[in-house]
Amino acid sequence: MALQPIDHFCETLDPHVKKAITAASVGSTNAQKAILERDYPGDKTDHLRSLANAIKGGDLAGNLEKAVASLERNGITVLFAKDGAEARDIIYNIIKEREAKNVVKIKSMTTEEIELNHFLQEKGMDVVETDLGELIIQIENEKPSHIVKPAIHRTRGDIAESFVKHNIAEKYDDNPNHLTLAARKYLREKYFAADVVVSGANYVLAEEGAIVLCTNEGNSRFSMAGAKTHIALVGFEKVIPSAKELAVFLNLLARSATGQTSTAYTDFVAGPGKSKNSPKEMFLVFLDNGRSDILASESAEILKCIRCGACMNRCPVFRLVGGHAYRATYPGPLGIVLSPLLAGDKLATLADLPKACSLCGACGEVCPAKIPLPDLILKNRDKVKKQHIHVPNDINFWPFKLLATTPWMWKSAMAMSKAANFLPLSWIKFGPAGRWFKSRTIPRINGGNFRNWFKKNG
Repeated sequence: MALQPIDHFCETLDPHVKKAITAASVGSTNAQKAILERDYPGDKTDHLRSLANAIKGGDLAGNLEKAVASLERNGITVLFAKDGAEARDIIYNIIKEREAKNVVKIKSMTTEEIELNHFLQEKGMDVVETDLGELIIQIENEKPSHIVKPAIHRTRGDIAESFVKHNIAEKYDDNPNHLTLAARKYLREKYFAADVVVSGANYVLAEEGAIVLCTNEGNSRFSMAGAKTHIALVGFEKVIPSAKELAVFLNLLARSATGQTSTAYTDFVAGPGKSKNSPKEMFLVFLDNGRSDILASESAEILKCIRCGACMNRCPVFRLVGGHAYRATYPGPLGIVLSPLLAGDKLATLADLPKACSLCGACGEVCPAKIPLPDLILKNRDKVKKQHIHVPNDINFWPFKLLATTPWMWKSAMAMSKAANFLPLSWIKFGPAGRWFKSRTIPRINGGNFRNWFKKNG
């Protein structure tokens, strides 16, 4: 029986990369646990999580309508894109109309989702990621392997080699401080030359008509200081009622993502800038790209995600393989749910992802928005099954179903269960059972007497 694609990826993954991913993920989970227990002891953390879930479960349509009015009142041009292709065209046309060539980008998973960088580069534009992690993977034409730490799979040694190869550093030097300084020097030139800045948004405040950007490197402020046009691409699920509710999310986001009290920079952008060094015009593009269908489905809760990455940090599968194994923009438990849903009628291409899960439930326990991720993963499995999509290594349980629903067969099997103690199960070397017994043993069966006891005493 064929292995799943994620199994093949794990088999061929460099042990050093695997070690780096595991160490970074475990470290982030431990940091999240420690800071939440310190700052919100007892049931205070769970109360915050419940609040976040309730806020995200509010009147999204009403908040979106209110946000559009507030944003436009603040001088922001609001546009809507039904899918990635339309979003790319909207952004390209804005840039083209201004005869701009130099684009700097603030970290955005939504732009990754629509593959904006490659699209603009093919149109002859210079597009540069200003987040250090994003820059590291961009120069090697890679995709992020984590939604918060995109270069989690890279070591400082190969980053140093990349910097020399792409003329960011003059010579090989894997000192983290020196790597950062080299990137800073390289990016400063890009900031000064920028015509357009493209961002996402962590949140959109409906009442205030502003977007919120949470960063740790100050690159968002540098990017907006030089560019004359700001374009924000945002999934409509990022809208929340007001700055009052924002406090709940800011208390959870950084603590869950990196173990910080807050991100180093929290920027509120409420329209074109009035100072000399700021964008003179601003556009906000609300992206659907399948979100409306998700909102109307039984998996709508996944749209409550605040993109902290806590679920993938905690996931035992992600810790072994990293984000690239998931073959989609969003990895880990989030991706197992969201990526197949965003695939729409191409579900079959990612139908194996819901199986890339041990169903341990840890992702649901650490999610700051209290999303029932294990339940949603099971719903995706059920969806794949009902659509009769073949998934590698999908075990057919009809023999067990027959056994468990036929009383005489079940009673006979229970009566003979102790015979399994004498079977050389460890000799099985092929198929799912072979892989299972390669690293596991089953305990000795000592039961079988309950029915006799029940007949006498029941």
